[in-house]
Amino acid sequence: MADRHKQTKSKYTLDRKVPGAFEGETVTRRRLMGLGVNGAGIVAASAFLLPALGFAIGPIFSREPFEWQPIGPPADFTQDTYKTETVTIVPGLGEVGKSTAYVRARNPAIDTEPADQYNQFIALSSRCMHLGCPVRFTAAAARFICPCHGGVYNFRGIPVGGPPVRPLDRFYTRVNNGLVELGPRYSVNSELRRFSARDPGQPLDGIGQYLYPARFSTSVLPKN
Repeated sequence: MADRHKQTKSKYTLDRKVPGAFEGETVTRRRLMGLGVNGAGIVAASAFLLPALGFAIGPIFSREPFEWQPIGPPADFTQDTYKTETVTIVPGLGEVGKSTAYVRARNPAIDTEPADQYNQFIALSSRCMHLGCPVRFTAAAARFICPCHGGVYNFRGIPVGGPPVRPLDRFYTRVNNGLVELGPRYSVNSELRRFSARDPGQPLDGIGQYLYPARFSTSVLPKN
């Protein structure tokens, strides 16, 4: 019964005998200043965190348009060396949107990954999988060499020296209307298992394949 008659605590600071209170005041100045400081802190933190979050998750939602690009008849490509081709990575940017692909015919004696209609020709990206510097194929040594940080890849594009974390990226290939065509880029791990395109410096072996966002643009095989 006593609880029923217990008086409700007043919302006014003066009634609650708060030191320095004013008539009609419901929030103390100290509390008001605390709320203001906390709010300013949240705004400042958001100014740093939101752009960082957008940068981190942006690749998940990015889509890179592509078109199959003819590069020549099958007879132009042999099994024992690479031919250099120019491929458009980002349409509409002119020379800036182009890159180099090293292309050869598939050699069943060394290309042991499963064969299908999209890899009868091997097309390797020229971007080093350390920091993205351009690599060059040295025919005499049958090696891809990165001049920036000493990355070395064997004839199949698998790293054999230096800091690269995975093999060179590849392009889907196909033969259409009598011409070899290049499709979108994809990444591979040390077993040459296909993954949607990742950025340089992102390993795809073990837990590495789960730590980095996939690019949806190359997560499935092209339909045309």
